[in-house]
Amino acid sequence: MTHFLLALISTALVNNFVLQWPLGVDPLLQSQAGHRRQVHALGLATTVLMLVSSVLGQLLYRGLLEPWGLASLQLFFWLSLNVLLIQPLLGLLARILPGWPFDGLWLLLLGNAGVIGLLLAGSRDDLGLATLGAMALGAGLGFWLVLGLFSDLRQRVCNNDVPLPWRGLPLDLIGAGLLAVAFLGFNGMVKP
Repeated sequence: MTHFLLALISTALVNNFVLQWPLGVDPLLQSQAGHRRQVHALGLATTVLMLVSSVLGQLLYRGLLEPWGLASLQLFFWLSLNVLLIQPLLGLLARILPGWPFDGLWLLLLGNAGVIGLLLAGSRDDLGLATLGAMALGAGLGFWLVLGLFSDLRQRVCNNDVPLPWRGLPLDLIGAGLLAVAFLGFNGMVKP
């Protein structure tokens, strides 16, 4: 239980997929400021996609690709798995939470490199299914946390007088860098 909890907290705060590793930055920068429900819908959909695709991808890798000697094709299979999972997942989430705006998230989920990065890290480190599940849940929750914080930061900046050359992407990148520095404070929290 302790190993599961440490993997969850470590992936969410210390080794954040958006800030520590530059994975999942594209959906972060593409999300709209002021659309709070869409930000949370993207965070929830990414968390569920990371959890489902990492467990299914690991089962596919260990049960099919490794025994048949097709481990070099893992990226092709995982990309196909993610493409096949996105639409049914969004449909299921839309039925469970009808008030949330899950439409239009297909491309943001498809372009999230954090999902594939999680699968590659799980196969490289030869993690167990429970540890990979904890890592996936932590990565998704960490992505959701950073997405919410970044949306709040954008909302605060939107209401201030910012010089024209700093508006848009330059200020977004500076904000992401400052969030990364703030998350560095969690580095001493979990020790191997």
